[in-house]
Amino acid sequence: MTISANIENGAHAAFAPPPFEESVAELYQSLLVPILFAPYAAEMAILADRSKPGSVLELAAGTGALTRALRTTLDPPTEIVATDLSQAMIDIGAPSVTLSRTHWMHADAQNLPFAPEMFDLVICQFGAMFFPDKVKAYSEAERVLRGKGRFLFSTWDSLSVNDFARCVDECLAGIFPSDPPDFLRRLPYSYFDPGPIKAQMSSAGFKAVTCDRLELISAAATAQDVASAFCQGTPLRGEIEWRAPERMSEIVDEVAERVEARHGASPSGSMSALVVAGRAA
Repeated sequence: MTISANIENGAHAAFAPPPFEESVAELYQSLLVPILFAPYAAEMAILADRSKPGSVLELAAGTGALTRALRTTLDPPTEIVATDLSQAMIDIGAPSVTLSRTHWMHADAQNLPFAPEMFDLVICQFGAMFFPDKVKAYSEAERVLRGKGRFLFSTWDSLSVNDFARCVDECLAGIFPSDPPDFLRRLPYSYFDPGPIKAQMSSAGFKAVTCDRLELISAAATAQDVASAFCQGTPLRGEIEWRAPERMSEIVDEVAERVEARHGASPSGSMSALVVAGRAA
């Protein structure tokens, strides 16, 4: 393997400002990861293991929910490169996976600092929605894949079939009826039409593209955890604070009451995502 050497001597790229501040990233890791991302990470790692990759590039790794699942599931010799655009996310995620053959670094998915044909698998969990130019990002994934290598990523289905997110969104719309925070519907839950997704993957050069729904159950210890996770552990925090900087605690409590009324004191709800896969030429 030559990945370690390439990383140590790798090229530098220009990156956009990180989308998550440190305080948001900490709540993202402690609350949102177990509620939303860990269940899907376990499933994605199983799918990744099917092709027995020797080298894996993870895009938009965040605080490492999928990275940890991959490290646990894949064969020990597998080399994993976990990348993200946010230093705050990397600072939290990197110490959680320090095993050999696991590397963390900045990388822009639209401008990957890797040579062609370096990886057997490129994987991304709930990051594709944030790529401004999706075809460019997918083309970069295709470029760094070896022949017949796979690109595997997940994206959230619509708000209507993701119970916790829909509940939070509806509650905030009621609190701010004239100017509701729209982060959830504008970005993470906006990219779920299989037709355009398959077309963009094909435009990037991928073959045999599939797009399948995967429905799981989300659970939390308390409704307050769900409210805090969404309202303070995502960019919703900035949208709420811009509208009502002195009311965050009150708003979190109101959202928690709505979640508890709808989903119980120890809430559980349905969540749905699309899992997209394609093969490099």
